[in-house]
Amino acid sequence: MKQNFQITALPANQFKSHFKSSDKDLSRLNAHWLIVDQTPGYPCRVTLEDAKVGEKVLACYFEHHQVSSAYCASGPIFVREKAVTAQLKVNQVPQILNNRQLSLRAYDHNHMMVEATLVWGKDVAESIQEQLNNTSIQYIHIHNALPGCFSCAVERA
Repeated sequence: MKQNFQITALPANQFKSHFKSSDKDLSRLNAHWLIVDQTPGYPCRVTLEDAKVGEKVLACYFEHHQVSSAYCASGPIFVREKAVTAQLKVNQVPQILNNRQLSLRAYDHNHMMVEATLVWGKDVAESIQEQLNNTSIQYIHIHNALPGCFSCAVERA
């Protein structure tokens, strides 16, 4: 059965204070600025687009799964300097996912992982729908498989 889903980006306002911080303050936050030297390679978690060569991105530590569970998690992400939060339609998959190998991690209402799978981006919508057929799954996190870093979240629509 087809399950509708909503992919959500990280909100830009969550990083506004970082953009105004000094390099010294950013260092204390385990963050620093980089200049993009290749594309793809610096996927922004706010715009859900790859940053372009020459753009400035913030490489920062981010707690993407702040929950009371053994599966709480954090890791590195990139955020473009002038990022505006992506607003996707129901069942829309952002282009940033299409050409990457992805890890889908599905969680229940107790924030415990109940399913996980590897998939190529071109097949991600089908895989999301399959995982959401399991009624115990409340949400899914998508990670870039090789580096393992968080990309975006998926909820039932």
